[in-house]
Amino acid sequence: MSTHTTEPTGSSEPAEGAERHGGLPLAALLALATAVFVTSLTETLPAGVLPAMSADLGVGESAMGQSVTVYAIGTAVTAIPLSAATAGWRRKRLLLTAMAGFAAANTVTAVSTDYSLTMAARFVAGVAAGLAWALLAGYARRLAPAHLQGRAIAIVMTGIPVALSLGVPAGTFLGEVLGWRVTFTLMTVLAVALLGWIAAGVPDQPGQRRRAAGRVPVLRVLTVPGVTPILFVTLVFVLAHTILYTYIATFLDGLGMGGSTDLVLLVFGVASLAGIWFVGARIDRRLRALTLASALLVAVSAALLAVPADSPALVYAAVALWGLGWGGAPTLLQTAVTDAGGDSADAAQAALVTLWNAAMAGGGVAGGVLLDHLGTGSLPWSVLLLLIPVVVVVALGQGFPAGGER
Repeated sequence: MSTHTTEPTGSSEPAEGAERHGGLPLAALLALATAVFVTSLTETLPAGVLPAMSADLGVGESAMGQSVTVYAIGTAVTAIPLSAATAGWRRKRLLLTAMAGFAAANTVTAVSTDYSLTMAARFVAGVAAGLAWALLAGYARRLAPAHLQGRAIAIVMTGIPVALSLGVPAGTFLGEVLGWRVTFTLMTVLAVALLGWIAAGVPDQPGQRRRAAGRVPVLRVLTVPGVTPILFVTLVFVLAHTILYTYIATFLDGLGMGGSTDLVLLVFGVASLAGIWFVGARIDRRLRALTLASALLVAVSAALLAVPADSPALVYAAVALWGLGWGGAPTLLQTAVTDAGGDSADAAQAALVTLWNAAMAGGGVAGGVLLDHLGTGSLPWSVLLLLIPVVVVVALGQGFPAGGER
């Protein structure tokens, strides 16, 4: 799951399609939110149907968990070069290309009976995600007047918690009732429908002008004050989250709650929606406090899950805290790195998308190793340990201003 952009971030003119008197083009923004939903759900769906996919393709669950890893690798290794190569493309053309990639990849995943072919399709889906995440937030900003650009991004990024709250639980339920292949087929249908919606209802925007002086190398942006701490927090926070989320179905199996995976994910997702709503209303005034609260809530959740207890109620409470903390994290981290990057925001966002997906890939691998060697009980402990440096760095404040400092 990623929320970043290499699009121009400083445009202040309302785009074609914005309502008069400074309004927002809601239909277009909702189409972009649906694109975020498709990318997020495609990325995380295997977490809900992992045991079924594993059994059907004849591999272990840790091996099947690498379907999340290879998706993230596809995004991480292609986001920067592809965004650079397509910088001059019209935005609608680029978004349509990315969504077509999702339709093709999910179709192959749905019909494949071979593990290697499935993994190749997941890699292609990750490449499509790299294209999409390189433009979605920036596209949203350019469709809105300057004073509503933050709200436009918030609308588009609701696709993430909606995917978590409704998409993954629904996909898990359908996977249990009709089979996981039906779930991926429905993802293809949704992507095809979205292609029509984007073509008909989203105003186009030009690509970036090629201005050599305005381009900042990604490595140089690490010297911009505040950027490196934010990237560190992003890398470790996403790694911690992914280690447990990728194997949540397996973790619940170990607790004797395997039949409740869809309900547990629903609780997580609904709490995520509450988290992003709370963050969206306060992010301009309380960036550091909200980011600290986000990390602490996930840490408390991990601590509760790490303690052996025969209590489904405790598991649901812990997962609710996890969702509440994680829901606003993508928006918080994206906002922090954009603010810290300043004139180098494009390069900072490119670094963020790469590290985010590298962390997802690492989380899938690390979680698989922990699962194979130490069992499911090690997963929440690893989350708790990783979040200690996250809390420390955010509390120190560099890159995460307190109220009134933005």
